[in-house]
Amino acid sequence: MGKLLFSALFLLIFISLNSQETKTDVLQGLENNQSADQNTIVPAIIKSATRLFRDKEDLTSVILVIPRDSIVFVIGSDDTFLHVEYIGNEGYIYARHAELFKPDPEARPPVVEVPANQEAKPVQEQKVSRYSYLESKYGSSAASRIYAGKIWKGMDVQMVKDSWGSPKKISRVISGNIVKEEWFYAGTWLHFENSTLTDWGPVKN
Repeated sequence: MGKLLFSALFLLIFISLNSQETKTDVLQGLENNQSADQNTIVPAIIKSATRLFRDKEDLTSVILVIPRDSIVFVIGSDDTFLHVEYIGNEGYIYARHAELFKPDPEARPPVVEVPANQEAKPVQEQKVSRYSYLESKYGSSAASRIYAGKIWKGMDVQMVKDSWGSPKKISRVISGNIVKEEWFYAGTWLHFENSTLTDWGPVKN
């Protein structure tokens, strides 16, 4: 009986440690990818209102509360916290409160199975060829980042549309030879000058 209890306890400990290692590997993968590609950003959407801490070791160091559906920009991560920037404030939030747009340089469009009796071949071909289309248009490096939904300074308007789609609203100001535009997405604005992306940030409520 004692041996049976010992075996069950050992199995539970092993499963717990293995689960923790898997979570750590995922977060470390995000950190390693960001270190290798510091000119791009990885946005994350807040799933539920969360506190932004100045110091993750001091849970009384609350800077502000980030509302649900806000966009933050991930700088780094560990097992429990994401290091983020939000409206000019840098701090830490609980990782479980955000959904990361994780970059995947090896990403390829999924092959979609369609029943033979449905006339969906053009749609299927469009999904299969999306990465190839981006690669032929921008090259493999930019195509991988665009396909993963990333943005970076210096993109032109068409690259942004291929990455994030069309904005919900565009505000345009023309001054001499300079055309300034602000594109508004769900929770995020992007700033363009003469069709080149120069800045971005979360929309203030």
